[in-house]
Amino acid sequence: MQFESFSEFLAMGGYGFYVWLSFGSCALILLGILFGSLLDSKRLKQQVQAQIVREERIKKAKQEAQA
Repeated sequence: MQFESFSEFLAMGGYGFYVWLSFGSCALILLGILFGSLLDSKRLKQQVQAQIVREERIKKAKQEAQA
């Protein structure tokens, strides 16, 4: 399908509102998934680091108690 002008391209033969709305909502959903995944990954790494520090502290306390 060829368009005579940019405004015809945006109008998409009368279906432009629905076409661009679907593209926009899809882009927003994908961005939401991306940012949510990045935040979850960051939070998980912080929790793992905190667990490692906790385990080292417990291990050190047990060694001091035995000495």
